[in-house]
Amino acid sequence: MLNNFFADLHIHIGAASGGSPVKITASRKLNFPNILAEAAFKKGLDIVGIIDCASPAVMADIEDLLSAGKMRELPDGGILYQEKMLVLPGAEIESREANGGQVHYLAFFPYLKDIKEFSLTMANYISNINLSSQAASLTGKELLQIISYHGGIMIPAHIFTPHKSFYGRAFSTFKEIFTEQEWQQIPAVELGLSADTAMADLLTELNEKTFLSNSDAHSLPKIAREYNIIQLAELNFNEFLKALKREAGRQVIHNYGLNPELGKYHRSYCEVCEQVFAGPEPILSCPDCGADKLIVGVKDRILAIADQQPDLHPDHRAQYTYQVPLLDIPGIGKKTAAKLLKNCGTEMEIIHKLSLAELKDCSSGSVYQKIKRIREHDFNFLPGGGGIYGKVVFA
Repeated sequence: MLNNFFADLHIHIGAASGGSPVKITASRKLNFPNILAEAAFKKGLDIVGIIDCASPAVMADIEDLLSAGKMRELPDGGILYQEKMLVLPGAEIESREANGGQVHYLAFFPYLKDIKEFSLTMANYISNINLSSQAASLTGKELLQIISYHGGIMIPAHIFTPHKSFYGRAFSTFKEIFTEQEWQQIPAVELGLSADTAMADLLTELNEKTFLSNSDAHSLPKIAREYNIIQLAELNFNEFLKALKREAGRQVIHNYGLNPELGKYHRSYCEVCEQVFAGPEPILSCPDCGADKLIVGVKDRILAIADQQPDLHPDHRAQYTYQVPLLDIPGIGKKTAAKLLKNCGTEMEIIHKLSLAELKDCSSGSVYQKIKRIREHDFNFLPGGGGIYGKVVFA
């Protein structure tokens, strides 16, 4: 029997429990124990991918939690927290491609020993293995070989963003770096906050890839701002891998993400004119001042390399739904959200599982109406751009 599980597979660690930094740009409160508690008991997630586990300080935190009996390694891979949430230990590595491009790749490993060995190998190519997302003197092709050798899988991260991504900063097609056989070893790609399924399916070469929507959280509240529903028989790494490969009925059945127009890199931005530009054609140079050093928007980049007509999706493609996290709902701040979580349950229960009657019973009238409008997609938004996120607004 297959069951549905909520999953956010791109969560950073700001610091180890002892306080040593891991992800410099992330909150220091974002440590391993805090992530587990937030994700399991406040967000209501069933699967988390924590992608800074190659740091020796983080591995020490993991071993402490295992020794304390709060987590246990599973025979089929992965780590189970409090008998309720699957933890997938991972890493994010920044490549240096032969053409000068820079790409962030995610790697996930079934066992702690695998990522330990991977960390030892990567220490030869990274100046500081204790920190997250560090530049390695390796191409994506070389990274794929190393990750595979250590028993892991590789997934290109936020593939269209203008900074350090596969299509946004390095390549127009996988054929510029990978062979067909190597490309087939990559089961999935991460869309990123400024893209959705409709946009990504404009590239034929992505037809066979499973799409993932993840938070790329740099703070505890941002966990599960994007997430997936994955259909598995049970919680373990092998089942997760089957889902990415769509084997034996296992699959990603739903992506939940922000409307791409809320993303901070959705359309091209001219730093000279300080303007975001939009139109049916890709904007690759400034229409006002002529500058060609734009921050090219995700949609603009996709339109520039697209080779497939809109609205053509493979049969296996998961449904994509625009979703608004609790703290992004107008009028719901930290205090209101905390009261909701106390009275109504986890964020996944509030957004998805509770009936409207149950939600009405556990929240105030005004808050209930706001969440009801979000569920019914009765809202507008101010688009983002130029490195600034958009906002949800009620008309």
